[in-house]
Amino acid sequence: MTATEADQHGRTRESPTAPDVEPQPAPGATPPRRPPLLAKAAAELVGTAALVAIVVGSGIQATELTEDVGLQLLANSTATVFGLGVLITLFGPVSGAHFNPAVTLAEWWTARRGGPGVTPREVAVYVPAQIAGAIAGSVLADAMFGEPLVKWSTHDRSAGHLLLGEVVATAGLILLIFGLARTDRLRFAPVAVASYIGAAYWFTSSTSFANPAVTIGRAFTDTFAGIAPASVAGFIGMQLVGVVVGLALVALVFMPGRETAE
Repeated sequence: MTATEADQHGRTRESPTAPDVEPQPAPGATPPRRPPLLAKAAAELVGTAALVAIVVGSGIQATELTEDVGLQLLANSTATVFGLGVLITLFGPVSGAHFNPAVTLAEWWTARRGGPGVTPREVAVYVPAQIAGAIAGSVLADAMFGEPLVKWSTHDRSAGHLLLGEVVATAGLILLIFGLARTDRLRFAPVAVASYIGAAYWFTSSTSFANPAVTIGRAFTDTFAGIAPASVAGFIGMQLVGVVVGLALVALVFMPGRETAE
């Protein structure tokens, strides 16, 4: 769900903080290699599938273990925090570990003038891979718990206050990721992003989907984490609004300072 550094050898274009000039390897060292686009697409598909499987699967498990809705949400959010942190750490060096079209589009927008970031070709590959992965993850979770593989959710989430929650959740996520990028602290992304999503489960009315692909995937399961298909378009629309708000906040809060004369 974030655009992280490529690896310990240097940054790739997936990181919004990559410098204009790539760091040179030490004399005699093997130059770092950029992962092929196929590997990046696979990382985004598998990572997003695993994320949705965690969200949906932990929701099903929670409802089977307790009838207390508060405990169900606690179990669901805790599993998501740990799972997301692991997935970002694992797949970040390959694709940047976006797992989220909102993050992919935001990074493309910030890089559209030739700076570091995903290219239009990568966007065209990442987004379908993320959506396909989200659907596969939902089906997988249902299969693991003996639920119908595909059953449209009946969980209506169309209320206005829930849509506002999605704007807040997505704007906060974009502000966090690209704020870390602007301050050269993306190494903290696995912990920071996972912690934010865990907190947003509780402080936003929508329980923080903040991800168009995950929203689509969760429509395929009529379980605790599901969302009715009729509510999907509204959620995605508000998530895109959140991207705009988040990028505006990044530009405002992290605007470059002026050099002072000695």
